[in-house]
Amino acid sequence: MKFKSKKYSIESTDYQVGQDNIFKWGMDVHNTVFSVSVGLSILFIMALLVFSPADAKAAIDSVKGAALSHFDFVFMWTANIMLIFAIGIAFSPLGKIRLGGDNATTDYSTISWVSMLFAAGMGIGLIFWGVAEPTAFYTDWFGTPLDVAPFTPEARELALGASVFHWGFHAWAIYGMTALSLAYFVYNKGLPLSMRSVFYPILGDKVWGKTGDVIDIMAVLVILFGLATSLGLGGSQAASGISHVFGFENSIYLQLTIILVIMGLAILSVVRGMDGGVKLLSNINMIIAFVFLGFISILNFTTVLDSLVTGVVGYVKNIIPLSQNSGREDTTWLHGWTVFYWAWWIAYAPFFGMFVARISRGRTVREFLACVLIIPTLVTTAWMSFFGGIAIQQIIDKVGQLGTEQGITDVSLTLFYMLDAYPMGDILSIIAVILIIVFFVTTLDSGSIVVDSMTAGGKLELPMKQKIVWAVISAVIAMVMLWIGGTDSIKALQSVTIIAALPFAIILILACISLVLGMFTEVKKPQLNRKQST
Repeated sequence: MKFKSKKYSIESTDYQVGQDNIFKWGMDVHNTVFSVSVGLSILFIMALLVFSPADAKAAIDSVKGAALSHFDFVFMWTANIMLIFAIGIAFSPLGKIRLGGDNATTDYSTISWVSMLFAAGMGIGLIFWGVAEPTAFYTDWFGTPLDVAPFTPEARELALGASVFHWGFHAWAIYGMTALSLAYFVYNKGLPLSMRSVFYPILGDKVWGKTGDVIDIMAVLVILFGLATSLGLGGSQAASGISHVFGFENSIYLQLTIILVIMGLAILSVVRGMDGGVKLLSNINMIIAFVFLGFISILNFTTVLDSLVTGVVGYVKNIIPLSQNSGREDTTWLHGWTVFYWAWWIAYAPFFGMFVARISRGRTVREFLACVLIIPTLVTTAWMSFFGGIAIQQIIDKVGQLGTEQGITDVSLTLFYMLDAYPMGDILSIIAVILIIVFFVTTLDSGSIVVDSMTAGGKLELPMKQKIVWAVISAVIAMVMLWIGGTDSIKALQSVTIIAALPFAIILILACISLVLGMFTEVKKPQLNRKQST
């Protein structure tokens, strides 16, 4: 492999990708990272078997609450700083650097690439929170943004604007900068696809030792627990929708069955490979999602148009006050929503970053950041404004379940309550359930690919069975925790993931600094040559 600059590249170190791997049972895995990750996962499950899930959740929640309350500034400013980094790099000469070198070509079309990054990033979250979040903000379900009075025109503007804020530029900057850091060091420096590689300019050869092992193990556990949490909560949410539409009992057996179905489909997707699996499912799901969005907008054209304008105005007007943590009187809302979201995006950043890095070779840094920041933000703005605006209007007009109850009664059914107000509500609800399940399949598929690479020393070409193993492990963790303590256990796992996000916030800031150091090696050399020629 030819590098524009050998500094910080694989050629500047004696390390060989996969040199610490062992070969057992037909698998190729990193001895330390794989063994410790699996061991700690089993230990965590055993601990929950010993302790009461409710007690464990209460204890873990207290730690999570302290982290969100006392270190809110860390989460808030990590998001702000990463957005500043993203904008600065995109508009600087560093934006001209191409991932993989000047002659690199892309592996996927822009549409397929955006579909995959969107499906892996937050597609499932939009389905669930697209109605529930704006409704919660408007009705004071758990605080209101900037302490605005609920059920007022000002509350409607802030509810839509704050929802866009949580799913907009800040969120995608956290995701995008993590993905860019990984992609750059993999494709432009030839380093293994693992979190440790990002810190080579700062830590040097220490990244190949115990320090790097700790970084990768932390990333694996955060990804693994995040996947299990999504599967568990998603399984229970999908079960609520199926129970609501078809009249089935929302039992633990239905939830476990849904997770088994998701796992089976994910394994099938893994076996079919990236093109026949994640890429195909992502493209199909995005088509269904846009058709769903378009159909809803046609039925409520005036409402969604007004809501879109209101959402954009609310976002632009309040992005700066919503980005601050000091001088706020709405601390309950701030910690319960914004700080929690920023922690969750940070926790999910290694997963998203690893996956998107794998599919982003051949794009310039400027193109990468522009697409990752702008396109998903436009989609989330439309989604939140359309669905949130319709739900709020139903409350104002006292239409359907939301209007009768004047807000949220069961957060997992909020979307379905909104859809019930339409003559074709059952059909729309079935489409929503399909979207939820397929988004979860793509999440588990892409997650297994990421964890597999991370626990294999950053190798990209690995035995198929390893990806299947991680898909099964993630699903089994979710199923065991649901069986032990229901959603209490799953929410305890979610809290653990959020707690782990605190040290990861610092790690991501250092990753941005390391990325810039690496990029400077490619722009300094041409400048020196020009000086010598004069």
